[in-house]
Amino acid sequence: MSTQHNAPHEAAGVPGGAGRGALEGLRIADFSRVLAGPYATMLLADLGADVVKVERPDIGDDTRAWHPPADHDGTSTYFLGVNRNKRSVALDLTTDAGREQARALVAESDVLVENFRPGTMERLGLGPRELRARQPGLVYCSISGFGGGAGATIPGYDLLVQAVGGLMSVTGDAAGEPVKAGVALVDVITGLHASLGILAALRHRDATGEGQLVEVNLLSSLLSALVNQASAFAVAGVVPGRMGNAHPSIAPYETFSAADRPIAIAVGNDRQFAVLADLVGEPGLARDDRFRTNADRVAHRTALRDILTRRLGAAGADHWSAVLLAAGVPAGPVNTLDEAFDFARKLGLPGIVEIPAFENPAVATPADGAKGRPFRQVANPIALSGTPPQYRLPPPRLGQHSAEILHGPSDDDHAPAPDQADG
Repeated sequence: MSTQHNAPHEAAGVPGGAGRGALEGLRIADFSRVLAGPYATMLLADLGADVVKVERPDIGDDTRAWHPPADHDGTSTYFLGVNRNKRSVALDLTTDAGREQARALVAESDVLVENFRPGTMERLGLGPRELRARQPGLVYCSISGFGGGAGATIPGYDLLVQAVGGLMSVTGDAAGEPVKAGVALVDVITGLHASLGILAALRHRDATGEGQLVEVNLLSSLLSALVNQASAFAVAGVVPGRMGNAHPSIAPYETFSAADRPIAIAVGNDRQFAVLADLVGEPGLARDDRFRTNADRVAHRTALRDILTRRLGAAGADHWSAVLLAAGVPAGPVNTLDEAFDFARKLGLPGIVEIPAFENPAVATPADGAKGRPFRQVANPIALSGTPPQYRLPPPRLGQHSAEILHGPSDDDHAPAPDQADG
């Protein structure tokens, strides 16, 4: 095992690919897989951390096999979406040698992230108590589905947590079945909480020299993320139900059918409502006792929805969006993903970035080495004025960096050129 942190290859010419990252000099031993952990470590890698992804030999991260869809080289787009800026090492943790290599990697790292079922890392001799006894400054982040207590044996899958955690009970039409969010939202939220916890622990270590155990779980992360719905129960004992796209406390704040496709209108105050009423040709609505205040509109939301739907059906969603936004009323069409990325582009916001293919044919995939095809990635949404996110490395092939991580640079890498051999 090398005793030096090997600097990742820089992706020249990529925005943020050069210069110092905010987390430069930080190494993360990433034992996580699938989504919550990999998303957290990718965000930290984008900010400059050197993330070493530990994977099972011959199998790797489960999401490598989650396709379709796949890229031109047959790699799962799911895996590609959360694993850039990382180096991959293949370690067999079921063997003594593999566990010893893992311990050596952790000894060179500032942070360890794992999301095995609770108790697994302890059985492997890689638990927080054992590793932190050797390395008091280690920040050890453990991600689970339902915590390490009574819920330790429950598998932590996003769909399951959306169901038992209440999210599905408030998602979908009132007369229909509960539905899940269109993305593994709980995993993403948990990954964000994990990265925040890691940064807080590192700040504490900077001040005291002491690392600590950071624990996050999917269920608690979801309950926190339910915000106003969870607060309605915690404070007032209200158990909310499904309302389609309507809001329990604001009206009109939902989608409506325009002439061609749905449009979202998010009226947040009485002034916006008065403007909306005027623009749709119903100026008297703002003076109607049923709709004067937000509380009135919530109480009579069905009647209000019928009136607005009739008026909005006279023109297309793009027309109404332009007219309403120009007057300060929040509105927009329900976009498909391609339209959403195009919308971000028109606003000058980050959407898709490209990471150049590997320059060294010895480490490139055949397709990328031959064609130089760049890797397309969704941009990190965080903007930093001095240390912006960087896109240094495309997602790694399984075990791609094992040699350099386990053994360090070869002697040939440090050998002088023939004309310099003797000074």
